[in-house]
Amino acid sequence: MYYSMSFDFSSQLILENERALLRPLTENDVESLLYFSENEPSLWEYSLQTAAGGHQLKAYISNALADRAIGKAYPFLVFDKQSEEVAGCTRFYDINFYHKRISIGFTWYGKAFQRTGLNRQCKLLLLSHAFEVLGIERVEFRADARNQRSIEAMLALGCVMEGTLRSNCRAGEGRRDSVVLSVLKAEWEKGGKEALKAKTH
Repeated sequence: MYYSMSFDFSSQLILENERALLRPLTENDVESLLYFSENEPSLWEYSLQTAAGGHQLKAYISNALADRAIGKAYPFLVFDKQSEEVAGCTRFYDINFYHKRISIGFTWYGKAFQRTGLNRQCKLLLLSHAFEVLGIERVEFRADARNQRSIEAMLALGCVMEGTLRSNCRAGEGRRDSVVLSVLKAEWEKGGKEALKAKTH
């Protein structure tokens, strides 16, 4: 059961700092993301849902917005203020205010925006909002166990690896093992935030 007492899913939540701007994803964003969908299909190699190709991109956005409508997720479009270009997507999901936990994922960036520091800026915004505004106690991340690059990126954010869930969900034509990582509010307050901020400079 989802509790949205601390989150207005109908609101236009915007998270922003000097590098990144995260605004609510909309159906109109198909055009803005179409280049990645048509030219960089490998972005979704390890994703639970692909957005490769115009038809699948529309379905990807439609599903994300449907999850928002029922209080299950809050998807964002990512805008890189440095290049003044749309860079990708991310979202809050598995939102549960009763247990004060939330997940961050479904994150992808065009190849030109990878390893540029943009991801860390986005995660700083999302983690700050989760812990400091929403009152969350635990933020969880999951990744396909084969996606070592993503796992390393999450560890670099200060996440703690907790283990692997074997064959826990469908992926593509089969199933996948998922690595679980997390950040706790106490860790965030006792140096986690400052450590991440230092890595964004």
